[in-house]
Amino acid sequence: MRAFVAVADLNGFAPAARKLGLSPSNVTRLIAALEGRLGARLLQRTTRQVALTDAGARYLERARRIVSDVEEAESAAEGERITPGGRLVVSAPNGFGRLHVSPVMSGYLKRYPDVSADLRLSDRVINLVEDGVDLAVRIGHLPDSTLVARQVGRMRRIVVASPDYLKRRGEPKAPSALASHDTIQFGAMTAAPDWRFVENGREVRVAIAPRFSTNSADAAIQHAEQGGGLTRVLAYQAAGSLKARRLRIVLATFEPPALPIHIVYPTSRLLSAKVRTFVDLVTETADWRFG
Repeated sequence: MRAFVAVADLNGFAPAARKLGLSPSNVTRLIAALEGRLGARLLQRTTRQVALTDAGARYLERARRIVSDVEEAESAAEGERITPGGRLVVSAPNGFGRLHVSPVMSGYLKRYPDVSADLRLSDRVINLVEDGVDLAVRIGHLPDSTLVARQVGRMRRIVVASPDYLKRRGEPKAPSALASHDTIQFGAMTAAPDWRFVENGREVRVAIAPRFSTNSADAAIQHAEQGGGLTRVLAYQAAGSLKARRLRIVLATFEPPALPIHIVYPTSRLLSAKVRTFVDLVTETADWRFG
């Protein structure tokens, strides 16, 4: 029944198999056994998709409720398991995950020896259910979705330059002054990049003509440290350079509001002990208030 619900919810045997930790062939056998027991076809299979039959659609509603009740009963019987166990899969952006999520996971594994962990670093927004991920760390405003989100920090977007560059070229006092400065574009390679600021309570977009463009924050920051111009990055990306005084923040009073940092996870009537304790550890030990 769990296999049937997973196939119906994820529209396929392969994603259902990933979620359940089984092979697609095992999921196929489970569905065939269920259909044999019921004496009814629940799914229509084609080479491109899986669709519910009328009987399958009626069965799905009751099956989903039954599976949920069983999981709730099992969790209650286990006493909510104060000490988590099993495998925890976490997704995070590349740079932030390497610098800030990985240390939290190391501390988590020391605290909970019955847990094994998988940290997946990618700047691509993944589907948690299809990819078998328990939770994800995301920076920025979230689109409407069925995921549960808990804010655990905030992140400034800052403009920085080296002291040497600012001594030679002067410090810009307003966003409009960027037109007379060398700029370094980090991020998506767009035809007409612009930087966003807030001036007199309204958003201002300033088109820039970068002398250097890159999709690497490290490359942009390194070029800025060498006097290459102004670059706009997330605060954590330049934290080391700022602390060592190789870079300085400019235009701070014109920054847009800080971006939220969230931990997101699929909706569930019962939050697993693994996810709950990881979120608790982040809020207890990690200072993700970059602003």
